[in-house]
Amino acid sequence: MRPGGPRSGWPLAGTLLVAVATSMVAGGEDCLWYVDRNGSWHPGFDCEFLTFCCGTCYQRYCCRDPLRLLTERQQRHCLAF
Repeated sequence: MRPGGPRSGWPLAGTLLVAVATSMVAGGEDCLWYVDRNGSWHPGFDCEFLTFCCGTCYQRYCCRDPLRLLTERQQRHCLAF
């Protein structure tokens, strides 16, 4: 069998499947309220369908990149410290 045969699409398909599944599972991950580095309070907000909360403890925004996902659990951890 030559390189790039019928199974060569599986790594790409698997990556795409994981990204979509992560997006669907994390679709309910909205941004909770937070305090930025200057001590300013920011209210929580909902992200649109297939987007989720991203960023850091001090700056949050909605995005589609699962590698930047900031779960509600992680956000609550920020509030504790």
